[in-house]
Amino acid sequence: MGKPRREDFSVVCPCCGARLLVDTNLQKVISHEAPPKHIDAPDLGRADAYLREQAERREALFRQSSEDEKSKSQVLQRKFEEALKKSKDQPIEKPTRDIDL
Repeated sequence: MGKPRREDFSVVCPCCGARLLVDTNLQKVISHEAPPKHIDAPDLGRADAYLREQAERREALFRQSSEDEKSKSQVLQRKFEEALKKSKDQPIEKPTRDIDL
């Protein structure tokens, strides 16, 4: 009987990117390296352009929303007319109630 082999393996966490060193004999984590920090902050030199783009986007969405509101009554009227045409073609039936079943 010899000395048990020491086999360590490294695993990278798929969620956070941390690196773990695991000992197979002990079945425990031996060391841990923290994941690299990701900085997703926008560049301050481009902040004014970013704010301007966002303001234009908000303004475009507002204009689109106001146009939709202006034509909303016409759309609803058209939908009502289409539903009325469909209902005229169908025969009038007495609705079934739960107690009738």
